[in-house]
Amino acid sequence: MPPESLALIELARDGSRREWSFGDCTERSAAIAAALTDAGVGRGDVVITMIGNLPEWVWAMVACFRCGFVALACSEQLRADDLKLRLEMTAPKAIVADERNREVLEASSPPCPIIWIGDDGVTDPARAADAPDFAEMEGDEPCLITFTSGTTGEPKGVVHGQRYLPAQALQAEHWLGARPGELVWCTAATGWSKSARNVFIAPWITGAAALLHDARFDPEERLAIIEAEQVNVLCMVPTEFRVIAKRASPRPVASLRSMVAAGEPLNPEILRAYHEATGVWIRDGYGQTETGHSIGHAPDGSQPPAGAMGKPLPGIKLWIEDDEIVLDPLSEPTFFLGYIGEGARQVDGGWEIDDRQQGGPWHSGDEAHEEDGYFYFDARADDVIISAGYRIGPFEVESALLTHPAVADVAAVAAPDEERGAVVRAVIVLREGFTASDELVTELQQYAKEQTAPYKYPRIIDFVDELPKTNSGKVRRADLR
Repeated sequence: MPPESLALIELARDGSRREWSFGDCTERSAAIAAALTDAGVGRGDVVITMIGNLPEWVWAMVACFRCGFVALACSEQLRADDLKLRLEMTAPKAIVADERNREVLEASSPPCPIIWIGDDGVTDPARAADAPDFAEMEGDEPCLITFTSGTTGEPKGVVHGQRYLPAQALQAEHWLGARPGELVWCTAATGWSKSARNVFIAPWITGAAALLHDARFDPEERLAIIEAEQVNVLCMVPTEFRVIAKRASPRPVASLRSMVAAGEPLNPEILRAYHEATGVWIRDGYGQTETGHSIGHAPDGSQPPAGAMGKPLPGIKLWIEDDEIVLDPLSEPTFFLGYIGEGARQVDGGWEIDDRQQGGPWHSGDEAHEEDGYFYFDARADDVIISAGYRIGPFEVESALLTHPAVADVAAVAAPDEERGAVVRAVIVLREGFTASDELVTELQQYAKEQTAPYKYPRIIDFVDELPKTNSGKVRRADLR
């Protein structure tokens, strides 16, 4: 892209607005690359970022991509224990962070230097000349780590290769559908797989600019920003579309020609409501942290079948086997290398990779059915809770609550919710001497928010005398749903 072309529009928390060109982004990412190099970071080393939806997050990520550093973007919602897990699993050589996250970062006792984005010179274009040359990388060299929740145990670190970056062109063209010179707003918070690919990578591949809004979700404000900034392509999770439809009034916007959603099932009634209000169909899509984007509705203006996630993107081979979505990894250009410790290991300052793309069919754990080439999501085949687009492992919630003195046993399950699709429900057995009460519910909810990322806290808590279990002692979660 020409250096003078618009790359980013920044809407800061203090209400200020600023535009950044591709030339600006090149210089400032080079400055951060120089700072990381000075801190001792080298090719293949892990760099953690803990920054909100700010240009500095984009520049830090680009700094890693250009130098062959392995970027691990962390959500600002993470707590000290969440960070300790990531520090132990990835052994980062440096952290790039916003000052507002100092308290939680220092509580996690990182064994590496922290580069604060507000410090003098960190993003100074004058430092760009000190950046190392662009690294020539192979497609199977590690590039990006994203953590994802599983059914049991701690979250897993998903390692993507360098191939992940250029391969975003497939979904950028055949799903996101932005055009040169347009403005794309992907509202995903930093630290999630959708933010890594659609906040700026996919828009830039198409020649579009990206909008960054560093503030909490507010339905009315979101509609006002779409109008004021003349957004052309809007990418949100279905929960955000549902909340806007319920608490605000979607309306036509002359600039807005495309809306896409992914991360959780999209209700057919929401499709109809937005089309009636705006004249634009929301196009659903599907992918996993491990696979990247796999299914979507083409940006051709046609009406999506109600309830359908879409069709496989061109070249991607998917099928239904025993009601489960199964993928041929060799057909998916953004497929991951492996999990940390399972196919992707840090050894003697480098990486040993047993590329999972070569490992045979990928069983997604997502149940679906197919009609006329379209895939329709049915349910998760395991106990992972999908709430407002977040994947939440029951073990993470249970582990947090079990450290509270009142909790003897607990099981976390999904409960249906009109806005979020599902919420976390914790079913708790109390220790002797504790009595169920509304006050205890509030205390436990607040405690969970303090122990782990707040999006995981149980919005519903019920107390029981005992949990239903199998003869081997495993909780029968199906009996609690």
